Amino acid sequence: MSAPATRPLSVDSLLGPGGALEEALPAYEHRPEQLQMARAVERAFSEGSYLLAEAGTGTGKTLAYLVPALLAGRKVVVSTATKTLQDQVFFKDLPLLSEKLGLRFEAAYLKGRGNYLCLHRYESFEKDPQFVSREEAKQWPLLKKWVTQTETGDRAELDLPESFAAWSRLSTTSETCLGSRCSQYDTCFVTRMRKRAEAADLLVVNHHLFFADLALRSSGKRTEGVLPFYDAVVFDEAHALEDAASGHFGCSVSNYRLEELSRDAVAALQAKDERHATLSALAQRVRSHADALFLQAPRALGMSSQESTVALRPETMGKLSGALEQVREGLAALASFAGSEREPELAAIHRRAEEMAEQLSFLEKSESADHVYWAEARGKGLFLRASPIDVAKELRDRLYGALDTVVFTSATLAADSRFDFFAKRMGMYDDEGQPVTRVRTLAVPSPFDFPRQSALYLPTHLPDPSAPGFIEAAAEEIIQLCEVTGGRAFVLFTSLRNMVRAYELTATRLPYQALLQGERPKQQLLDAFRQTPSVLFAAHSFWEGVDVPGDALSLVIIDRLPFASPGDPLVAARIRQIQARGEEPFDQYQLPQAALALRQGFGRLIRTQADRGIVAMLDRRIVTKGYGRVFLSSLPPAKRMEDTTELSRWFNGPVRPVPPVRSIR
Repeated sequence: MSAPATRPLSVDSLLGPGGALEEALPAYEHRPEQLQMARAVERAFSEGSYLLAEAGTGTGKTLAYLVPALLAGRKVVVSTATKTLQDQVFFKDLPLLSEKLGLRFEAAYLKGRGNYLCLHRYESFEKDPQFVSREEAKQWPLLKKWVTQTETGDRAELDLPESFAAWSRLSTTSETCLGSRCSQYDTCFVTRMRKRAEAADLLVVNHHLFFADLALRSSGKRTEGVLPFYDAVVFDEAHALEDAASGHFGCSVSNYRLEELSRDAVAALQAKDERHATLSALAQRVRSHADALFLQAPRALGMSSQESTVALRPETMGKLSGALEQVREGLAALASFAGSEREPELAAIHRRAEEMAEQLSFLEKSESADHVYWAEARGKGLFLRASPIDVAKELRDRLYGALDTVVFTSATLAADSRFDFFAKRMGMYDDEGQPVTRVRTLAVPSPFDFPRQSALYLPTHLPDPSAPGFIEAAAEEIIQLCEVTGGRAFVLFTSLRNMVRAYELTATRLPYQALLQGERPKQQLLDAFRQTPSVLFAAHSFWEGVDVPGDALSLVIIDRLPFASPGDPLVAARIRQIQARGEEPFDQYQLPQAALALRQGFGRLIRTQADRGIVAMLDRRIVTKGYGRVFLSSLPPAKRMEDTTELSRWFNGPVRPVPPVRSIR
């Protein structure tokens, strides 16, 4: 990797005062915050250490880690939590460094297998295309034409509906992929993608792909992942790592997964093959026993129509022992037959059936102290799941031992100005509290002028969030606050129930467009929000990774402090684990986790130096409870207010001059 420069390449020569980036972009201005972080990342690469770098919004953290990563001369993976940031890194920031600074490097953009057309499965599907509706069938001619033209096989090139059901039969997963035994292996789009990745200096992926690949690679059963071997990792939006990792280090068996296995088994041999009847009968046996199991499961597990999750326990799983045994016997018979044949399709059926039988046994026992077990209803699917309670050990065993350099960065890593919570959850300390590797920390403040640009409204006259009438009182407050800013508001909730109820109480009374999460796809909601003054009622996915700069968003209302529900099986298991160590789960886990989540919600408001607006926290506990200090000290230093009249004067009053807006990346 080289660049035609007249001076030695370093983060200082590229990002420092009078550096190459300032010379290449007249509108760009050097920022000390960005250079400080870039130097810390450069040091981590040079000495082989782990870095926790909290970089406030607007510091330019993307370039601050990309430049030293590209100069390190090592194969680096950059992993992001959202597709939006993944696209920004690959399609905006990397071209900037290549075109404006003349850096020479190869980069690859990778998604999970399910995003790419599987040529082998396409051949099978084309012989007898089946669709769930006429509307889906109308897409078939367009899709067939695309197959003859595409160079990537990425479904993003097509304008397919998100719900296009046939795609699951046209793509593959790590479980269903035939790997090197596939007849289309050399021409496979995933194989091509992996070859590009092997030749690249820098790989841009997302957290889910990274941990799916890591789990597969470190399972001991199959070693061929999507990612090639790499030397170092940069985790952007690292606050989302724990949830992403825990989802891939466990196991899950669902009615969907068993249906897919049965369907693939039937399709593995042609109807004229003399073995087809036997294979089909065995597949149908698995399907019928699976249908019986998942029909009984909700009642046996104590799952009501109002509950989407319920913990799995040995005594409740015992009620399903007969049905589970029948499914396992069916899987064993299918695996035995498929394992005696030579075709790669049947070898894959053999492996999948054996794995599912093993996982069902693990789920039925529900006895590992290191795991949490639960059932989750989602749409027409029922999932039996197990995940490690604590991903710290998994990360130490699977990742840290193989890499000497890992960079974790986000706008929210420190709780109450300390990195201890994140570092411990990520396994950088052992059970005795000793660091397992060299760990450095850095907190780079945001360049934004929060006291001038933002106000934090903290009303204390509302009822406690657990008191009757809270959501009704909150609805009235929402209406008053929207009058101050003329709508242009996100109203963020910690529960879908409160979100829907507040929308019902306010939507018809607001003189602005009222939008509700779930009524349209996320991007369509954001497009509508930007086009006209609106009030968006949202939860979960809108707390982070959403960027609406400018006047379109001037108000963020948060209904209550975002404590994770202790009724969530994974949260409950983590609480019990901390208690078993003789520690206090509220201080060690629940409070710092909620403080980080609140910072993410606050972070939706101020995205540029020209932005200005209000964050309203309707939960009085942030002021009345002692632990409120932790939340307040974790937030940016906005101007605090308790009265809407004062708030209106501030928002609508004269504004101090805004400093020159600097190019922010």
